[in-house]
Amino acid sequence: MSDVLIADDHPLFRDALQRAVLSALPQSKVHCADSVHSLLSLVEQYPEADLLLLDLHMPGARGYSALAHIRGQYPGLPTIVVSGHEEAQVARRALAHGALAYIPKSSSGDEIVQAIRTVLDGDVWLPHALIGDGGTGLKADEEDIAARVASLTPQQFRVLTMIAEGLLNKQIAYDLGVSEATVKAHMTAIMRKLGVNNRTQVALAASQLAVDPTALQPLPDDEE
Repeated sequence: MSDVLIADDHPLFRDALQRAVLSALPQSKVHCADSVHSLLSLVEQYPEADLLLLDLHMPGARGYSALAHIRGQYPGLPTIVVSGHEEAQVARRALAHGALAYIPKSSSGDEIVQAIRTVLDGDVWLPHALIGDGGTGLKADEEDIAARVASLTPQQFRVLTMIAEGLLNKQIAYDLGVSEATVKAHMTAIMRKLGVNNRTQVALAASQLAVDPTALQPLPDDEE
């Protein structure tokens, strides 16, 4: 029996994805998460899962950061990105970050089933409307930061996403159930792995994986 993971914070679309998975894999068991934090726990629980369907935009997600981290930590987990974005460039960046398919949320149920079956057969899938000219490579700085994000431990990645959301150290400590000293230790490790010197630079580095970096808001100051 196959284990399939779905990470999407919209209940209706999550249900649509689940129906498509069960149509493509009737004997599969589907496990759902509604945030990146719950997804990380889910992947730790099912490290041998057969497929992940990952929404680009949900709590804890910062563009391609969750995709980059999951691909780095679980390179054998086939991943399909689902998103409300219809642009071919967004889809090509998802494939360059390691996704095997890109499903716009406007896709029909039959298209979603087709994408799932194609990926499980070992092939790459894009909707016909998004297949076009243009390379699928990443810019050097984006490729570098993706590799650095992929090297973070799951807990370090949790802290990174919370920093990017503008949370202070004490808020992060409370949400994770750890001490502020532990958060600061994670911060030190994160800065070392990302090659930066402070939390603002951490957030700026993570912003390179955003779908639209120009839409990001400045972060509040916090203790280092």
